[in-house]
Amino acid sequence: MAIPISRIVTTPNFPDREISASLGIVSAECVLAINIFRDFLASIRDIVGGRSGTYQEALNEARETCLAELAAAAGEVSADAVVSVKIDYSEISSGIGGMIILAAYGTGVKLR
Repeated sequence: MAIPISRIVTTPNFPDREISASLGIVSAECVLAINIFRDFLASIRDIVGGRSGTYQEALNEARETCLAELAAAAGEVSADAVVSVKIDYSEISSGIGGMIILAAYGTGVKLR
């Protein structure tokens, strides 16, 4: 069973709780394709300036999916929380579209 997303933190300790055991690294990866229409709209933003809502939506969707998968991975090792979480983003582009790759990882822990 997945842990609640609220138990995924970037700090090395969990707020107001003591860590009783470290269960090792937990991770999740998410690859999101960006379609040609999104790329076209983003390229217009590159020319005229401003924020690209299409890419921001894609990044938000990918991040939320990746964190949900990290919560599930933590649940599989019976962790109560995940500390020291890092999220890395990368992009692969091609002539007809691209992909956003996210990797989230941290340390699964038991809380006292």
